[in-house]
Amino acid sequence: MGRPEKVRLGEILVQQKLLSEEQLTLALTEQRRSGRKLGRVFVENGYASEDQISGALAKQLNIAYLNLKFYNVKPDIVRMLPETQARRFRALVLEDQGSALLVGMADPTDLFAYDEIARMLKRQIDLAVVNETDVLEVVDRVYRSSAEITGLARELEDDLGDNSIDFGVLVANPALEEAPIVKLLQSVFDDATRVHASDIHIEPQENRLQIRFRIDGVLHLQTEADSKIAASLALRLKLMADLNISEKRLPQDGRFAVKVRQQRIDVRISTMPTQYGESVVMRLLNQGGTPLRLDAIGMPIEMVERFRSIIARPNGLVLVTGPTGSGKTTTLYCALAELNSMEKKLITVEDPIEYRLAGINQVQVNDKIDLTFAKVLRSALRQDPDIVLVGEMRDQETAQIGLRAAMTGHLVLSTLHTNDAVSTPLRLIDMGVPRYMVGSSLQAVLAQRLVRVICESCASPYALLPTERAWLRLELGDNVDGHHYFHGKGCSRCNSMGYRGRTGVYEMLEMTAAVVDAANHQDQNQFMKVALAEMAGNTLRRHAVALVVAGRTSVAEAMRISNHSEE
Repeated sequence: MGRPEKVRLGEILVQQKLLSEEQLTLALTEQRRSGRKLGRVFVENGYASEDQISGALAKQLNIAYLNLKFYNVKPDIVRMLPETQARRFRALVLEDQGSALLVGMADPTDLFAYDEIARMLKRQIDLAVVNETDVLEVVDRVYRSSAEITGLARELEDDLGDNSIDFGVLVANPALEEAPIVKLLQSVFDDATRVHASDIHIEPQENRLQIRFRIDGVLHLQTEADSKIAASLALRLKLMADLNISEKRLPQDGRFAVKVRQQRIDVRISTMPTQYGESVVMRLLNQGGTPLRLDAIGMPIEMVERFRSIIARPNGLVLVTGPTGSGKTTTLYCALAELNSMEKKLITVEDPIEYRLAGINQVQVNDKIDLTFAKVLRSALRQDPDIVLVGEMRDQETAQIGLRAAMTGHLVLSTLHTNDAVSTPLRLIDMGVPRYMVGSSLQAVLAQRLVRVICESCASPYALLPTERAWLRLELGDNVDGHHYFHGKGCSRCNSMGYRGRTGVYEMLEMTAAVVDAANHQDQNQFMKVALAEMAGNTLRRHAVALVVAGRTSVAEAMRISNHSEE
């Protein structure tokens, strides 16, 4: 196809009966008022989906509609068009077909964009229609800052040379924004948010400094640089977090906020002295994410309903358990977001505060001034709360105060580090909490893990290994061969990892009369037996196998989290 014809999007959608005349009139009025593109107005008002709009344009112009979710984008081909123009025109170069370049455009009727792209590429262009959201996602992924980060790190090495540097002078310099150290950090944060990294690890080794990102729970090397820039990086980050820059022998913790790509990112920073310098780990907490909802984190719908009924009770203790990084805090905040109302007073006691919620009183624990969990919790209970969230039951004192609060008319939500739901009541008893308090106050225990989800763009059938078949047989019996299994081959969309995103795996133990009765007796084996019977086989392993059978995760990933929970 050559230069596209000029057509009116609204008229096309009305002709194809995807839009009513009334909706078009309303959308045009809204467009004139707000200045937004007409297509965005249709989507945001719920008149038509992006898929419907793209399909209608493709049909009208007689060109292909390509779903980029299932299209293996080639980064080198995409980069034929500079990032600025790709973003501005919502366009991607998808294929070099020899005689012409295949270009995907969100709006192929934009004649100015077509002419500019043709002028820049100096080639014949064939058009296809693509979704705007998918275009921006590919642009974020392809035009990553990896090369820029490595270049800035080298520039910083050259700046530092072989001599030591007075970083205090650099910080005091009004032209600081031009300093390579700041540019490097800006690029690192920008790249981390593009790939949805949860953590940034800056680790000095003997001869090099490595920067790694944790993406979907797995660390990936981002760049390597000369180890001599490690001290300057650590120093700048400590200044940003208001830490003691003269103390390099002791670990320090802090936090700061950065604005990256129009998003506010809260950063939790931890420094630790190692053999070759200070190691820095930063946890990135995006404060502008999706709304917190219990039915959006992967919990089975029946469990969501049961859990909602439990947290709707006026008092009692509800625990969420699992290892570090298993999503416990997110689950608790989803519960808090649903419970938050003008009629209730909510207080949280945390270390650190991970999410900020309007209408909730959040308190940060500070051990330096002896502001401990137990001390803050005692004060919080004098503030007449209805619901209290305790970040973690770290010790006997905190656990006992929390359980007493649950006995005296408060709903208490908290986390505990245990492997599964049935071992949690026993862990509280081992911590020195009296059995009667556990039996009378504990309402439910939710245990959880996070599994990586197979990338839908490169999911492909998979033949089971003998070990995987044996493991699945524990849950599926002889029905193992009655299902299809998948894994991700790796593609540009998932950075060749085969996985994209994570979802939760859950099990829940309700403290029914039978379970409470068993908890009040000394025989631990009898308690485990009763508790497992109460859960009726709805274990972490069963939920993980259900995700495998549904084609959402791989057998290897399900085995990883289940075996970890059964250690």
